[in-house]
Amino acid sequence: MDASSKTSMDSADIMRVMELLPHRYPFLMIDKIIDIDGDNSATGIKAVTINEPHFQGHFPHQPVMPGVLLIEAMAQTAGAICVAADEESGAPSLVYFMTIDKAKFRKPVIPGDMVQFHVKKMKQRRNIWKFAAEAVVDGNKVAEAEISAMLISGDEV
Repeated sequence: MDASSKTSMDSADIMRVMELLPHRYPFLMIDKIIDIDGDNSATGIKAVTINEPHFQGHFPHQPVMPGVLLIEAMAQTAGAICVAADEESGAPSLVYFMTIDKAKFRKPVIPGDMVQFHVKKMKQRRNIWKFAAEAVVDGNKVAEAEISAMLISGDEV
């Protein structure tokens, strides 16, 4: 991918997300990514449905999306834009989730919600990125965290 196409990329549909991330059902937590600004920021989107397997046990009579899955969706959004930004190296990349800091959960996410995962790069040193992330439903922040990830080339795995 040349520099001009990288900077013009402003969204990724589900097929593109699956090119960037190794995750698959039931662990792929984002449906698409919009508002991509290189590896600086992006917004992941997830349509939460009752058909998701975690709702069978969390909780059967009052379904709530587990907070750890909200954090995972933030990490997947950040990871996808890191991998996309590194495509120019030519070697396939894999991103590993490293840390979670300052996680807070403010409101339950339930079936029917459309969650936006806003991620913004705080800093990068070599192959390690740190992002501020938040989950938003209907304009209300439902969760937030600082996350970091490490990018590994396919040759190193």
